[in-house]
Amino acid sequence: MLKAVVFDVDGTLIDSVDAHAHAWQDVLARYGHDVPFEQVRHQIGKGSDQLLPVFLSKDELERVGARIDKERSDWFKENYLPQVRPFPNTRALFERIREAGKRIVLASSAKEDELEKYKELARIGDLVETSTSSDDAEKSKPYPDIFLAALGRLKDVKPSEALVVGDTPYDAEAAGKAGMRTIALLCGGFPEAELRAAGAIALFRDPADLLARYDESPLATRGIEDQGSSD
Repeated sequence: MLKAVVFDVDGTLIDSVDAHAHAWQDVLARYGHDVPFEQVRHQIGKGSDQLLPVFLSKDELERVGARIDKERSDWFKENYLPQVRPFPNTRALFERIREAGKRIVLASSAKEDELEKYKELARIGDLVETSTSSDDAEKSKPYPDIFLAALGRLKDVKPSEALVVGDTPYDAEAAGKAGMRTIALLCGGFPEAELRAAGAIALFRDPADLLARYDESPLATRGIEDQGSSD
């Protein structure tokens, strides 16, 4: 029986993937790395500990990695965060899940202050039982640390009793390593084939589509067996 739903946030509930990619692109350029937007965007969903090694040498990571991460965080919050918005029907989806008696957890690679702002934007703070951020994980997705931390907060929920909802292959990979299955949303911009290859058991366009087809989704009480093609 499904007891809990663990949500990623960026790209899943909040339309912020492009904004994060632009912030990384801007700051990396300051340090001599003119990285194409799409290359940066494809890494969004990872935390900085996994993203920066894609673009920096080991020496650069040791010298300026922490500085770049801090500058990117400040630049994003100042220039891009005010522009981001939740996807439609995010709160309504959470209300439906809660009405079904399931618990909701957020598990994000975002920093804690960003996560709190997202809860406010989506008006979901009162519907979320607990949340984990990059501060709660030694390694970010695609490592399972954040999802394991989320399960740890719930205490009495086994991995088989929880479902992850995310938008990136990194969510599905991390969830699989934690023993959980993943519903993937396409609103984050990742290709369907990549999401399925990473282990997603069902695909929906966005929170509104998942809400509209709730009863045919793995969130429904009939269980979390592989639903085949749901997109």
